[in-house]
Amino acid sequence: MTHTLSVWLVLMAALIAANLPFVNNRWLAVIPRNQPKTLWLRVGELFVCYLLVGVFGLALEQSAGQIYPQGWEFYATTGALFLTLAFPGFVYRYLFKRRG
Repeated sequence: MTHTLSVWLVLMAALIAANLPFVNNRWLAVIPRNQPKTLWLRVGELFVCYLLVGVFGLALEQSAGQIYPQGWEFYATTGALFLTLAFPGFVYRYLFKRRG
C-alpha cells in the first residue's frame, strides 16, 4: 500500500467517523438507544471516534515502517481538523430546518 493511499484512507475514515455521531442515535453506530442522544453524548462519541481514527492511522503508519513520535502540536492540529470535518453532521443535526 502506498503512502498516498494510506493518507486518503485515514482522511475518508476521519470524515465518516466525524459525522457518525450526528447522523444516527446509536452509540458508535452499533449499540441502540431508546432515548435520543444529547449534545454531550455526541461530543463524547466524537472524541471516541477521534481516538479510533487515530489508532487506525497509527496502524497504517506502523505497517509502512517506523512510527514517528508526535508532539502536542500534531494532536491539536488533527483535533481541529476532526472538528472541522464534523461540521456538516452538526449542521444537519442542529441547524438544518426540517419542514413538516
